[in-house]
Amino acid sequence: MAVIMSIVERGSGNKLMKLYTQNLVFTHIRCEGTGTATSEIMDILGLGSSEKDIIFSFAPVSAARSLLDRLDDELHGAFTGRGIAFTMRLTAVNNLIASYISLRTAMQAKQDKDTGGSDSMETQQKNSLILVTVNQGYTDIVMDTARKAGARGGTIIRGRWAGDESFAQSRGITTLQAEKEMIFIVVPRELRNGVMEAVNKQHGLQSEAGAMVSAIAIEQLVHLS
Repeated sequence: MAVIMSIVERGSGNKLMKLYTQNLVFTHIRCEGTGTATSEIMDILGLGSSEKDIIFSFAPVSAARSLLDRLDDELHGAFTGRGIAFTMRLTAVNNLIASYISLRTAMQAKQDKDTGGSDSMETQQKNSLILVTVNQGYTDIVMDTARKAGARGGTIIRGRWAGDESFAQSRGITTLQAEKEMIFIVVPRELRNGVMEAVNKQHGLQSEAGAMVSAIAIEQLVHLS
């Protein structure tokens, strides 16, 4: 199984999910976020609002690969909003949801079998998703550091710390606030380590920002027109 993460302008999420459903990707979760680009940069690039719809869609790897291939080819322009979509491999998933997804995508599975396709992605992993979780109010300075290390921008989602407080106490961390902001930054693989090291050095867990930094490999990425 794979998850497709799509980041588009606020209000475009429902249209994108409808397009995905028409292409045999049926299971979605939508949430709201905020882009980190300044209004001046967004005007220059024609990117519209900084408010974002973030869609997590679940599908067999073959269906996810097929969808992104089509978005980069014959479906290019079918979605009128702007944004990006990329896939990440799931290592495990609940049996019930897996059965449901497999049933809904039976047509795709049959097509793959008839054409000799397989449930694997052979694309070279050229990009990474860096996830930075910081104390609320520190996203701007963290993004400034990430940009200096080569990142172009990110998307922010609000959250809350729900972990064991003893983790912070055992590590001598005094700045672990409950209110959190999660920054999703997509970068080329060769920039990943530099961005992560810069953010961790300047804004790590023992700083006021209290950043927790991790990365996930991206299998495939397309830009939505």
